[in-house]
Amino acid sequence: MSLAQSTWTHTPVLLAEAVQALVTRPDGTYLDGTFGRGGHSRAVLALLAPAGRLIALDQDPQAVQAAAALAGDGRFAIVHGTFARMAEHLQALGVTRLDGVLLDVGVSSPQIDDPSRGFSFRYDAPLDMRMDTTRGFTAAEFLARAPLAQIVEVLRDLGEERFAVSIAKALVARREAGSPVATTAELSALVARSVRSREPGQDPATRTFQALRIHVNAELEALQAGLKDALALLAPGGRLVVISFHSLEDRIVKQFIAAESRDEVDRRAPFAPPRPLRLNALARIKPSAAEVAANPRARSAVLRVAERTAVH
Repeated sequence: MSLAQSTWTHTPVLLAEAVQALVTRPDGTYLDGTFGRGGHSRAVLALLAPAGRLIALDQDPQAVQAAAALAGDGRFAIVHGTFARMAEHLQALGVTRLDGVLLDVGVSSPQIDDPSRGFSFRYDAPLDMRMDTTRGFTAAEFLARAPLAQIVEVLRDLGEERFAVSIAKALVARREAGSPVATTAELSALVARSVRSREPGQDPATRTFQALRIHVNAELEALQAGLKDALALLAPGGRLVVISFHSLEDRIVKQFIAAESRDEVDRRAPFAPPRPLRLNALARIKPSAAEVAANPRARSAVLRVAERTAVH
């Protein structure tokens, strides 16, 4: 990690609340599905007994590199990979049961603050936006080849952008003129020309950048897969703790917990016993006013906690 990279820090959101909800068995085995810069992982390790174990995942190579600072703790292991495939990664380590899963969903502060990553319209940089820079397509590559209808769909559905059609048409027109958008500054300027109004205090490009980031990293699909794997891996009494930062993510988490927190009748076999609930919803927590004042990026965070029932 370069000296410049070492200055990009990440303040964990809802740190105490998340870790206290997660760690119920100090000698248990836990998963931090998004290591980031290790704030949550360090707090979990501080609560674990010598027999406890923490496995962290992160798809960002820079985050995995940052985890080297914890390499001397025999209770800790880091894996370069996405929580969407947590069952596969844990199977490779011989882990089949967990006492808790923590998912801090979305982009991290170092990813936003590193201009070279292309996540932010505050800096001019190649339009990349990949969390895992070793694979996948960049945002620029997507915009260079996606049909108009797909760009509209991404901006509308993932960014909740009212002017999705206008922005998409401008992107395609520029592409057809032989100059596809390739940098964050180019995209930001194009959106500013295409958007007729915006909420006070919000940059016109905010929703477009959000939508492209979510699409490039398949974030909503990853969350759905991660929740499913977490449910299958949790031991009875194990905790599922998820921090999300916008309504699309939180809606998925809320609906997942709700669906697994009620008995379900199979309509194809109405006289069969209902499938018993598999989760108990425990809490929904928002950051305090003091935390938001100290860290404005916490303002939209929602923490949801659920516990695995004894039924498997």
